[in-house]
Amino acid sequence: MIAPPAAPSPPPEALPPAAVERTTRLIRQHRGRADALIEVLHQVQELYGYLPAGALAQVARELKLPLSRVHGVASFYHLFRLEAPTAHRCAVCLGTACFVKGGGELAERIERRLGLRMDDAAGNGTWALEHVSCLGACGQAPVLVVDGQLEPRLPMDDPAALDARLAALGLTAAADPDPSGAS
Repeated sequence: MIAPPAAPSPPPEALPPAAVERTTRLIRQHRGRADALIEVLHQVQELYGYLPAGALAQVARELKLPLSRVHGVASFYHLFRLEAPTAHRCAVCLGTACFVKGGGELAERIERRLGLRMDDAAGNGTWALEHVSCLGACGQAPVLVVDGQLEPRLPMDDPAALDARLAALGLTAAADPDPSGAS
């Protein structure tokens, strides 16, 4: 018996016409060269904030590359995002100095407060939490970056002060009625 044909994959999401045109212009700036793929993907990500499926398909088409190659490059490199970013991001340093001074415990505490898992790009819908190997602020350990702002010398030895500092940074779950994170 012959198997029924597979259901067609859904078309990529519709992209704003102005963004499609801008993507075409930036590909033309690179003269449509396939060896400019990584630079093109960086610029497309700057445009959208991530690499939507429709943009990947456009890049593949206009650079005359297989979509599988474009997607493979985009998914291989850590700096490319294939999902829309959350409104807020928090990066916890887990380099040696920060880890020794409580970076691992800090990461676990923030995971519990926000109800999410480290390095899950979707986060909890509002926040995403990621680890970094070093932020270059070893003398101020432990540190984290919240929405691009470095937060040094977190008081790991004083849980109440740490909770207050995290709450002041907005690191509380949207559904958490207790901003101290004690719930």
